[in-house]
Amino acid sequence: MTTSTYCTRSSKTWWMGTLFPVALVPERDFCAIYGGTECKNNPSVEVRRECVLKALCVYLNEKPDSLMKECLDVDLVSMREMEKMVLGVYVVRHEGADSTDPPEDVGIVIEGCTVLQDLGDVASGCAVLLGLIYSLNLSYPKDLRYTFEFLQKVLMELDGNKLSNKVQVLKNKLHE
Repeated sequence: MTTSTYCTRSSKTWWMGTLFPVALVPERDFCAIYGGTECKNNPSVEVRRECVLKALCVYLNEKPDSLMKECLDVDLVSMREMEKMVLGVYVVRHEGADSTDPPEDVGIVIEGCTVLQDLGDVASGCAVLLGLIYSLNLSYPKDLRYTFEFLQKVLMELDGNKLSNKVQVLKNKLHE
């Protein structure tokens, strides 16, 4: 893997102990939709993991905005919208910050309440969110059902016997 950009590397990318096929999404679409220039220009593994999570949501026909809400630290309207989240990860960025700058805050919201904060990056936030859902026996949000099912049953290999058709197709493509 000596190529300089994330999107043009081999057809598979190592992430969380599992191979995720970036080749399932055309390069122009991946960079434009899932990470913009962040994906191409930022060598940070945290940004790349965030791009892969967004790509997973889009590949499974779910909205990444349902999982991750981003807002600026001065945008009070967006911060109030986070209080309406049922379940998800929020990211607060400093106004005028570069795409290479780390977020000011990353946390988890459950039923409008901030449960955890200062998690560092979006991938860690999603991992902790999955752990909270699993340990507290919460049901997945309907608009993110397939994303969480994939994370739990395919990546984490927890209760992976029964898969929905969408997740089974993705799992088969990963193992080709």
